[in-house]
Amino acid sequence: MALWRVREFHPDDLDAVLRIWDDPRTGGAEPVFGLAELLAAVRAGQPTVVATVGDEVIGTAVAAVSGDQAWILRVGLAAAWRQRGVGSSLLAELERRAFAAGAERIRCLLPDEGDVGGAALAHRGFGVRPGVVVYDKSGGASRADRGLLDQLGARQMPPGLWDEVGGMVREKEIIERQVILPLAHPEAAERSGLVPPRAVVLFGPPGTGKTTFAKGVAGRLGWPFVELFPSRLATTSAGPAAALRDAFVLVAELDRLVLFIDEVEEIAGRRDADTPSLTLGVTNEMLKLIPAFRERSDRLLVCATNSVRALDAALLRHGRFDYVIPVGPPDAEARLAIWGHYLGGIPHDELDLAALVEQSDTYTPADIAFAARRTAQAVFERSLAEPDEQRATTADVLRAVEQTRPTLTPQMVEDFEQDILDYARL
Repeated sequence: MALWRVREFHPDDLDAVLRIWDDPRTGGAEPVFGLAELLAAVRAGQPTVVATVGDEVIGTAVAAVSGDQAWILRVGLAAAWRQRGVGSSLLAELERRAFAAGAERIRCLLPDEGDVGGAALAHRGFGVRPGVVVYDKSGGASRADRGLLDQLGARQMPPGLWDEVGGMVREKEIIERQVILPLAHPEAAERSGLVPPRAVVLFGPPGTGKTTFAKGVAGRLGWPFVELFPSRLATTSAGPAAALRDAFVLVAELDRLVLFIDEVEEIAGRRDADTPSLTLGVTNEMLKLIPAFRERSDRLLVCATNSVRALDAALLRHGRFDYVIPVGPPDAEARLAIWGHYLGGIPHDELDLAALVEQSDTYTPADIAFAARRTAQAVFERSLAEPDEQRATTADVLRAVEQTRPTLTPQMVEDFEQDILDYARL
C-alpha cells in the first residue's frame, strides 16, 4: 500500500486542496468554517499542511493561531483515504506548527461528532467537552516556560530549514529515519516497542553542517532550539561545572526542546592523569547530567564535535547517547545539490556544474557557500563598471573556487574515515 507524506502547504497545492474542501464526501456535515475563512488563513501564512502520495494531494489541515490560542479550521481527506490514519498524521504536524507559533491550547469545533477529523482528534489526545463538540488540547510553551526559554536564549527554527540542507542525502536519511520520525510519531514508536532517542552525537570535520543539522531537526519537530556554549560556561563566576549543572536544571523544567552543545569535547574531554582538576570536574558533571536528561520524553540532546576521538570514553558508552552519527564532507551528488542551492540566487549563464563539482572535491558546504559568495561579489563589482555584465560564468565560479582555501586536508579526511570505523553507532 502506498505511504503518505505530510509536508508544508505550497501555493501550487491550492487547486488540489480546494477540490478536497469542495468535495462533500471529504467533509461529512456542513463545516463550521467556510471556504473564505480557510483561504484567508492560508494566505495569511497560518499553519497549513497537506498529505501527499507521490504528487497527489490526498488530505489537508489548516489552523489559525491568535496569541496563545489556536483553532483547527478544517481537516479534509480524499474519500479513498479516510480511516487510514492520514488525519492523525496531519494533526500531529499541525499541532507542532501551532505550538511552535506560540499556542498553548488548540481547539477544534466540529458540526457533528461523526465528522471527518473527530476520530483523528480523539486519537491525538483531544478531549470532548460535554454538551458541545469542542475538541481541545493543551501543550506548547506556557508563559512560565517561555520565560525560561527566553532566559536560555531559545530560538524557534523555521520548519523548512531541514529541506534547505543541500545534498547530504545519506546523513539526512539516517537522521530523518532514526531520530526525527520516532520523535515526531511517539505513538507509532511505542506500538512498535521503539523508545525514541533522547541524545545523539554528530561528529565530523569542521564546516560539514553539524550545527545546521541540529537546527533542522528542531525545525522539523517544531521544538525550541537551545544552544549551550562551552566557552561561555567557562567564564561564569560559579565555574563551568556549576554553570553546566544550572543550565540543565533550567532545561529540566521544560518539555519539547532540542538542546544543542557544539564542540562538546571542551566539556567532556578524555580524562587521564594529566587532566586538570577543573576540566575533570566538568566532564564528571556532564556524565552525571545526561542520564537525568534522558528520563523525560519530548526532549533531545544533540552534541557535536570535530574530534570524536577527543571525547571521554564513558560519554560514548551505550546508555548515554543512542546514536553516534558521522557527518562528513559531501560526495559528488551532495556537492552538486549544494552548488545549486548557493548559486540559485546569483544571475548566471549556463554553468558547467560537472566542472564545479570536480574542482570542489574536498570542499565542505561552508567552503562552497564562501566560493558562491566570492562569485556574487565578482558579479556585483563587474556590474558596477559594466551594467550589462550582470551574469556569472563558469570561469567566475571556478576562479572563486581557486581563491577559496578548503577547510579539509587529506589527513583530516583520513582521520574522519577511521573515526567512522572506530566510533560510529547508527
